[in-house]
Amino acid sequence: MSGHELYMQRCLDLAVLGIGKVSPNPMVGAVIVHDERIIGEGYHRQYGQAHAEVNAINQVLAHFENAAELLRNSTIYVSLEPCSHYGKTPPCADLIIAHQIPNLVVGCTDPFEKVNGNGIGKLQAAGIKVMSGVLEQECQWLNRRFFTRVQKKRPYVILKWAQTSDGFFAPGDGSQFWITGEESRRLVHQWRSEEDAVLVGKNTAAIDNPKLDTRFLPGRSPKRIVIDRKLSLSKTLHLFDQSVETFIFNELKTDVEGKIKYIALEDFDRFVPHYILFQLYLQDIQSLIIEGGAHTLNTFIAAGLWDEARIFTGKALLGSGIKAPVLNEIEPEEFTFADDRLAIIYNKPDN
Repeated sequence: MSGHELYMQRCLDLAVLGIGKVSPNPMVGAVIVHDERIIGEGYHRQYGQAHAEVNAINQVLAHFENAAELLRNSTIYVSLEPCSHYGKTPPCADLIIAHQIPNLVVGCTDPFEKVNGNGIGKLQAAGIKVMSGVLEQECQWLNRRFFTRVQKKRPYVILKWAQTSDGFFAPGDGSQFWITGEESRRLVHQWRSEEDAVLVGKNTAAIDNPKLDTRFLPGRSPKRIVIDRKLSLSKTLHLFDQSVETFIFNELKTDVEGKIKYIALEDFDRFVPHYILFQLYLQDIQSLIIEGGAHTLNTFIAAGLWDEARIFTGKALLGSGIKAPVLNEIEPEEFTFADDRLAIIYNKPDN
C-alpha cells in the first residue's frame, strides 16, 4: 500500500465513525499531512455540523503556533470530494483555498449535483494540485447509502430476517417464535442505530408488537415504517407510542398525528415498494432495514428493490410454517455469530 493509500485508509477509518449520525449527508474523513507526518485529522461527526475538512484544519490551528505556515506546505487527504456549495455549512473548497493548502488527494468524486466535480474544479482553478481516485472503490463503498440515494432516488435497502435450520420464517398459526439468540438480537439493535429507518408489514406489527428501537445498546432509534393498507392495527401497539417518528403507509388517508405520519398511496395493487421508497427518499431517508414479515420481504425481492440482505439461521426446527424468503444464485458471505449463522448477500448490478 502506497503512502497515499495509507493516508486515505486513515480517512476511511475516521469517516465510518460518523455512521448513523450524518445522514442524509455522506460519511467523510480528512487527514492533513506535512513532511510525511499527520498534523491534523477529522471527520463529519453530526449532520448540520462541521465537515471533515473543517475539523482537520481546526485541529492544526489548535495545536501548532505556526499552523498557517504548515498548512501552506501540506497535503490534505479527503475520502470524498470537498463540497463547493453553501448548505448547512460553507463550502469546504473555499476553506482549503483560504488556508492555501497546495495539495489535495481525493478518494472519489461526490455525485450530488451541486458538487459532482465542481469542488475539484474550483480547487484546481485556485492553483491547488489535485489527485483523485485513491482507494476510489473503497471510498464509494463506504458511502453506498449516500450514492444510492443520490443516483437512484431511493434509500439503500437492507433486508433482514431470521430463519430456522429447516428454512422457515415463522409458525403458520400466527404465534411468536424466537429463532435467534440474544447476541444476534443485540447485533440487530446495533444495525438499527446505524440506519435511518426500519420497516415492517402489518402482520409483523400485530403479532410481534415490536418497538423497533435500540434498547439493547446506546444509540438513536431509527424512524419506523409500517405498511397497513386498511389501517387495521390497534393504536395500543408500541409503534403508536409517539416515541419516534413513524410513517404508516395505507390507502385511506394522509394525515399527521404527533409523530405519526399517515401516507396514502395512490395504487396499493401495483408498485407498492416503488411508491414507498420514493416517499422515503422525499423524507430524506437514506437507508432502510426491512425486518418483515415474509410477504413484505418477498414483495421487495420480487421488485428487485434491495441492496443487501442479512440472514440469520438459528438451530431451531419448525417442521412447517411460513417459508423464509429465498435469494437464488447469489453467493453469500457467511459468518458464525454466537449460536447462529449469519449470511450477508449484496445485490450488485451484475447479479
